[in-house]
Amino acid sequence: MSSHRDMQITVLENGLTVATESMPSIATVALGIWVGAGARNEREDEHGLSHLIEHMAFKGTRRRSARAIAEDIENVGGDINAATGVEYTCYTARVLGEDIGVALDVLGDILTDSVHDEAELARERGVILQEIASVEDMPDDLVTDVMMETAFPGQALGRRILGRPETVRSFTPDMIRAFCAREYAPERMVVTAAGNVEHARVVDAARRFFGGLGPHLPDALLPGLYHGGEARLKRDHEQANLVIGLHGRSFTDPQYYATQIFAQVLGGSLSSRLWQEVREKRGLAYSVDAFHWPFSDTGVFGIGAGVAGSDIPEFLDVTIDTMREATLALDDSELKRAKAQMKVGLQAAMETPGGRIERMARQILAWGRVVPIDDLVAKVEALEVDAVRAAGAHLLESWPTLAAIGPIGTLPSLETIADRLAHGEG
Repeated sequence: MSSHRDMQITVLENGLTVATESMPSIATVALGIWVGAGARNEREDEHGLSHLIEHMAFKGTRRRSARAIAEDIENVGGDINAATGVEYTCYTARVLGEDIGVALDVLGDILTDSVHDEAELARERGVILQEIASVEDMPDDLVTDVMMETAFPGQALGRRILGRPETVRSFTPDMIRAFCAREYAPERMVVTAAGNVEHARVVDAARRFFGGLGPHLPDALLPGLYHGGEARLKRDHEQANLVIGLHGRSFTDPQYYATQIFAQVLGGSLSSRLWQEVREKRGLAYSVDAFHWPFSDTGVFGIGAGVAGSDIPEFLDVTIDTMREATLALDDSELKRAKAQMKVGLQAAMETPGGRIERMARQILAWGRVVPIDDLVAKVEALEVDAVRAAGAHLLESWPTLAAIGPIGTLPSLETIADRLAHGEG
């Protein structure tokens, strides 16, 4: 067992990690079970299965009906939730510290003793099909899914987390059980709690519910191979939604923090270059942002906005010119401001029990340890202007990904956009 200040970490005999952090001034406790398996771990015929499993966790165990799961948590004033990501799935709850036993029992129950009833499965398939359909009606969400599919074609990394209607309709209880047996390995599971919590109590509950899981090595992930390309979906919308994607960095890459800071300077705030040029000076979009999504072995950088179809050429010219200019002229004042914004984000996540359990779980799954916040701040502080400019210049070297939905008749060719990114005008 190791400890850092009020944090304690225990690894069970089968490889499952328990991490807690005491926050004496907090009356509540946030707790969760994080699994290092998500949409990226699915085989082709399992597309969307991770997300379905997350839904089905709340649909009944041998001891509890779906209603009893909700009532047992809400009877003590708590709440329970879950989320599916590309590389992880989490199941979380929040209760008063005195009721942590209830939450541990419910979370342990739904993860180890769900019945996967066929009638409940049929209903939940219908719910997810409606969820998939709703995304089709939200082009600002759909365009990022399309960008990922185009950036990483034919790969689980690029597939939509929700799945496809045909795969969702095909899922059976046996498929759920097989996926969990294969991917929910204790070595890639972290039980976390923060707030009004006793470490020994969480360890005892984790051992009771998960100690019997046999250690095993799941299939290795296929490497994420950024490809780039374009997807144009012409639709009769009032506005065109665009995303330009570029090859980003993994969260283990030495240039990760420089790329994050570049995204912040370019389009991460109201004072960012893109916001000022695209919205404030020209009124081309209600909002415009730059983002960097890191994964375990690769990443994607993107710039997205919704604009009038007739304004697409000007928007692209301004956006590309602004990005290229940032790689040449990003200055100390911008860097200082972006560092301050990133540090506030890092510290803000530490101010809630929910933020702390997410940090602990994600870092343990990624690096096998919890990185002290001071170390993260030091990495940010150490960045210099030249390194951030170089991170931006490196992005411009990749073949772009273009995703566009709506009235996009004025959209230039991908080759034209790629040439402008690489060389600028002329």
